[in-house]
Amino acid sequence: MSIAQLTSGTDITRQAVRKHLQVLANARLVRDIKVGRERLWEFEAARLEEARRSLEVIAQQWDHALMQLKLVVER
Repeated sequence: MSIAQLTSGTDITRQAVRKHLQVLANARLVRDIKVGRERLWEFEAARLEEARRSLEVIAQQWDHALMQLKLVVER
């Protein structure tokens, strides 16, 4: 989708959407394709699954660390 399509019918500015898309592009969750004079943005679903798995690992590490802290505090 183009930025114009993404902002159509919303109060969000094109500049704001462009900034958010750039953050997502840096994380490789979206990519842009130049078609003529227009730039289209495409979602990278596989990268989202990879991010979800990474966040699960981090969540498990935090759960373990908090459990260890709880045991130390309760002693």
